[in-house]
Amino acid sequence: MNDNAYIRVEGLLRFFRKGSHVINVLNGLSLDIRKGESVGIIGASGSGKSTLLHLLGGLDRPQEGSIYYGSQDICKANDRELALFRNLKIGFVFQFHYLLPEFTTLENVMMPSLLSSVKLPGIRNRAEELLDIVGLGDRLDHKPGELAGGEQQRVAVARALMMSPEVLLADEPTGDLDPQTGEKIIELFCRLKESMGITMVIATHNMELTKTMDRIMLLRRGQLESYRM
Repeated sequence: MNDNAYIRVEGLLRFFRKGSHVINVLNGLSLDIRKGESVGIIGASGSGKSTLLHLLGGLDRPQEGSIYYGSQDICKANDRELALFRNLKIGFVFQFHYLLPEFTTLENVMMPSLLSSVKLPGIRNRAEELLDIVGLGDRLDHKPGELAGGEQQRVAVARALMMSPEVLLADEPTGDLDPQTGEKIIELFCRLKESMGITMVIATHNMELTKTMDRIMLLRRGQLESYRM
């Protein structure tokens, strides 16, 4: 265990039951991540990358194991505590953007704060600033259906940053994009890391994206191992 780790994952066990059959996904997995570090998670489809991110973000719970953020083990948190933790500490970016089609770009980015029990001051200004950072400062009043796929994903990144999270979790963020558009998303992640120093864990099949990460880990047979390009 690394005493300097910000995120410490210890002995994660996650399995699913399908009838009488047990599917083991994570088998005693452990991982240490430093504050401000970017970690790329690679592995075959079905290896458990999404499951791991859901556990790290408190969207799911393991059967066994601990996930520490500092001194807090989120696996011991109750549902209310976990919801507050997710809202304040974690930003999620998924392969599919999940923007609300009836709301504008600006409203979509503001949504985490509007729905939060913790109200931020100046949320409109914050949302406008984030959209400017991701290069969409001139598309505030557009609906998601009026944006290209890469633009929608950039809105999703801005939304994930709305609550100033300490950790950004991204699950195949370029997976539904063409190579050229995916390259722009990769450049955006690089700029965010440099400018914000945010801790990132990104699950991806995109090896160009992993090249920008501080460290690459291979998820295989329920365990993580270091991977070198």
